[in-house]
Amino acid sequence: MRPDRPRRGYGYALLETLGDAGVAVDGNTLYPLLRRLEKQGLLISEWNTEESRPRKFYRVSPEGARVRTGLLREWQDLGASISRLTRGER
Repeated sequence: MRPDRPRRGYGYALLETLGDAGVAVDGNTLYPLLRRLEKQGLLISEWNTEESRPRKFYRVSPEGARVRTGLLREWQDLGASISRLTRGER
């Protein structure tokens, strides 16, 4: 993926990707979440009307990428802290 061309995907493909990674998510949970993230400006959606049935695809907005970077850093820091705790370090 080129940095100047954010990856985009359809909701159903995201469900499959999450499932393949061992994260079971129901569509009734995912689709409202996608709409909420779009409303918050973290995702951008567009309709693909080139096929017989229009489909909506999503991509991460620039603000969403900034938030994702911060959340990943926090998650990694938490994981490192838990690792230290389980090894008995302080």
